[in-house]
Amino acid sequence: MKKLSLLGLSVTALLFSSCKNSEFEGYTKDDSGLHYKFFNQNESGTKVQDGDGIVLRYIIMKEGNDSVIVNSKDVSRDGTGCASLAPVTTSFKGSLEDGLKMMAIGDSAAFIVSADSFFLKTQKANELPKGFKPGDHIKAIFCLKEITPKAEMEAMRKKQMDEQEAMMKQREAMAKELEPLEQPAIDKYVSENKIKVKPTASGLYYIETKKGTGQSPKETDMVKVHYTGKLLDGTVFDSSVERGEPAQFPLNQVIRGWTEALQLMKVGGKATLLLPSSIAYGPNGAGERIPPYSPLVFEVELLEIQAAPPAPQMPGQ
Repeated sequence: MKKLSLLGLSVTALLFSSCKNSEFEGYTKDDSGLHYKFFNQNESGTKVQDGDGIVLRYIIMKEGNDSVIVNSKDVSRDGTGCASLAPVTTSFKGSLEDGLKMMAIGDSAAFIVSADSFFLKTQKANELPKGFKPGDHIKAIFCLKEITPKAEMEAMRKKQMDEQEAMMKQREAMAKELEPLEQPAIDKYVSENKIKVKPTASGLYYIETKKGTGQSPKETDMVKVHYTGKLLDGTVFDSSVERGEPAQFPLNQVIRGWTEALQLMKVGGKATLLLPSSIAYGPNGAGERIPPYSPLVFEVELLEIQAAPPAPQMPGQ
């Protein structure tokens, strides 16, 4: 009888200890230091492993006041409210990734980890964000929807890399075919459109269609323009006019042909620009719309010039 009583006391103590070993009410503390609480758990289900890809819904917030840091529904790309994570890799002992590796499909749970470790180790930030101090914690609520095993993820990555390599080889072959055709195409366009101006040293043809007034922009200025960009066959690949909103940018952060040509314009002026690929997008082209070695035609209107913002002062200046 005495033995049973002692056994009962020890079991009760063990249960009491396991429920109270986290300073956060309702949570259990894992040996790794991770605090967790399951709302729904399939204990026999296949758990997430290192290298797996997953689809989940989540909310990450500051523990204590529940101010939201990020919600998967705000970053979901398909409108489902879910986000993908691949591959799952532990960023520190007791991390949120370790929490994910406790979960199976259909599970939902909350995890609490140190804010210092989450931001500095998982997110690789240089410092804690505003509103956080050392010793704070974050809480993450996860609902796991899908698991893609590591082997399948690796096969998918290999297939993607093979497809990218094939595309690069195809583009390189296209570039070799297109390079010798560029200058004859420019000469034909100049002849057919009766362009009389001479190209600049860079190969730019600048055809002024309306004179502007006032100053011309400097290379470091901000400019606001309306434009339409075309291939030599008339195909429009980009147009602020069609979008109904002018473009604004620093003049020294665009293709070389634009940097050169816009400095020849004045506010209110319009011009047609014929750019060889050497001062446009070169042997690589741009996406699927601009092939390698493509000369481009732009119709541009300069709407406004703004001086560049002053450079930040270095200490002591």
